[in-house]
Amino acid sequence: MRDLCHYDPVSQPTSRPRVSARLAAIAESATLAVDAKAKALKAAGRPVIGFGAGEPDFPTPAAIVEAAVAAAQDPANHRYTPAAGLPALREAIAAKTLRDSGYAVRPQDVLVTNGGKQAVFQAFAAIVDPGDEVLLPAPYWTTYPEAIRLAEGVPVEVFAGADQGYLVTVEQLEAARTPRTKALLFCSPSNPTGAVYSPEQTAEIGRWALEHGIWVITDEIYEHLTYDHAVFTPIQRVVPELVDTSIVLNGVAKTYAMTGWRVGWMIGPADVIKAATNLQSHLTSNVANVSQRAALAAVSGDLTAVEEMKLAFDRRRRTIVEMLGAIDGVQIPVPQGAFYAYPSVEGVLGREIRGVTPTTSAELAALILDEVEVAVVPGEAFGPSGFLRFSYALADDDLVEGVSRVQNLLGEAQPR
Repeated sequence: MRDLCHYDPVSQPTSRPRVSARLAAIAESATLAVDAKAKALKAAGRPVIGFGAGEPDFPTPAAIVEAAVAAAQDPANHRYTPAAGLPALREAIAAKTLRDSGYAVRPQDVLVTNGGKQAVFQAFAAIVDPGDEVLLPAPYWTTYPEAIRLAEGVPVEVFAGADQGYLVTVEQLEAARTPRTKALLFCSPSNPTGAVYSPEQTAEIGRWALEHGIWVITDEIYEHLTYDHAVFTPIQRVVPELVDTSIVLNGVAKTYAMTGWRVGWMIGPADVIKAATNLQSHLTSNVANVSQRAALAAVSGDLTAVEEMKLAFDRRRRTIVEMLGAIDGVQIPVPQGAFYAYPSVEGVLGREIRGVTPTTSAELAALILDEVEVAVVPGEAFGPSGFLRFSYALADDDLVEGVSRVQNLLGEAQPR
């Protein structure tokens, strides 16, 4: 008789992959990977300066933390709550939307999510069917195409380079439109470029989407971080007819320095929010109640702390643009929002630097880390090669030191 307790690996089927094709196809978040590597090198004692993570370096404002401490002591927050979010928080998000974006939404059309990333995934999952195409202006945040593919959609990149200030045009979107086009991802202010669409550009894109029956998924996470004369323009405010075919994504992470609290939200038509809530009820259930209470304090309060952080970001923005712009072969459109600089380094590629000739921005980013211990994210994470993303959400002294190292290294680039 065969020993049933004996495991024979030879007899086991080998044709079936161990990991599902759906998950095996997902690429690791490049921004988090760069940040993790930088932190690991720092922990090992190396003087690495990281420009990788899109994370404010400020503490969460004290009043928000105090609200969380009080919430943690309340037994009501030790239990399950509605999957769609605490009613008080949904009401506050609706009120905040009216205050900041200038249009009214109903609390029942708000779904509170575990950070902005869950809102992104659930938005695509709610409206995209297999084979549907989603227009994705590039450079784009690294998570967007992965979320589209997880929904079995097809991301269609529409690229705008430094010569366009990283802003796509309606003409480009129209050229990419096909009978399979279901949605457009719209992000302004932009991660990774810091580009901000003007009210006129936003309205033109919104009217184009409305005309062709295309959904708009608009990521407004950086709404309060604009500089110079740039203004945040909610697409639903300038094209209110989009209310039935648009989904708004937002959260507290960037505005209130709350990346670790994991609270985001999505706003949309009732049927979409119902479908996404059903998914979330099985996926994660409610967001942690203490975090929701902290978010309630954030969105219900004033923006004084936000304005203080914004002043620091603006100062760093001006510094990094000036320093990067002084490097031969680097072109950098002035970012108007968020906290990212996205220089084109195409003029550096193909030139020898310390015995190495990088031909892609990934190779150049690796060289920068190896030679001067500065971590940046290569353009391949956000679309085409030839670019680097610098997050300037770090201390002023570190910023100057880090960019100075990059200046010195790239200053050694030999002529072609």
